[in-house]
Amino acid sequence: MNTTDKSESILKEIDLKFQAINQKTDVQLEGLLWSKPITYWDYIQTDALLNLQIQRTTLPDEMVFIMYHQVNELIFKMILWEIDQIADTENIQVDFFSERLSRITRYFDMLTNSFSIMENGMEVDQYMKFRNTLTPASGFQSAQYRLIEFASTDVINLTDLRYKADFDENTPLETSFEHLYWQAAGKDYHTGKKSYLLQEFENKYKEQFLRQISTFKTKNIWQKFTQLPEKDQLNEELTNAMRHYDHTVNITWVMQHLNTARKYILESGKGNGEATGGSDWQKYMHPKYQRRIFFPKLWTEEELSNWGNETTV
Repeated sequence: MNTTDKSESILKEIDLKFQAINQKTDVQLEGLLWSKPITYWDYIQTDALLNLQIQRTTLPDEMVFIMYHQVNELIFKMILWEIDQIADTENIQVDFFSERLSRITRYFDMLTNSFSIMENGMEVDQYMKFRNTLTPASGFQSAQYRLIEFASTDVINLTDLRYKADFDENTPLETSFEHLYWQAAGKDYHTGKKSYLLQEFENKYKEQFLRQISTFKTKNIWQKFTQLPEKDQLNEELTNAMRHYDHTVNITWVMQHLNTARKYILESGKGNGEATGGSDWQKYMHPKYQRRIFFPKLWTEEELSNWGNETTV
């Protein structure tokens, strides 16, 4: 095909595209005469992105803290983007399922490895000073992370261990929500009263969370897996991808997060051991206490009993 024939072929395809949406091709093409060429900085929105870092203090290492968490939120968005592809694909195939799970896990691997930026990239003295200006904000309030959880598994698997035996798929949504594992981190153990941290979090995001739980009830990652033909559920590549995702999110990543927090809050000897949001952060974060497990049926009894121990493989 020569250049002229190729151009005519492209123009015909363009014409068909705009006819399909009842648009005039000539008008669309004329608009190209006045549009300016795209640039990297316009496409990536570099200027806007680099102006989103607003410090509360004059301490230089606070900028590291802000940018690191903003990068985390961008990665969370990428993860949700991939989960949506799994959830919204009809008659999903094993190869597609496994490949998307591998992408998601690589993102969490990146998040896990990146904790060295926090662990070794800030002076303890600076961190202990600027963190006081963050109270009562907390990483606990990452809404995207909660959306990832709701899109990954059935809500019963996110229920506080103390109540799981009393709950099932027929438990009212509001009741399930009030007994999610992370609710305990924002409530007074004796009175049940919610902390300001949790109240504000729910004021902003609760309705979105309830919609997410409802929307993904039949199409979260676990449900999409169970809807596969039995032979596909036995596919070793897919089951390994499921297990790797579960372990990475609910043990490897959270343990790295916990160990980094311990360095600054406990081991430095310069803090009071309390989280900025006032949560019982060690019990909230450690997987062996709340047993966050997305796909419990893919693990042996021994693996489940050792969940959250450092020796868990």
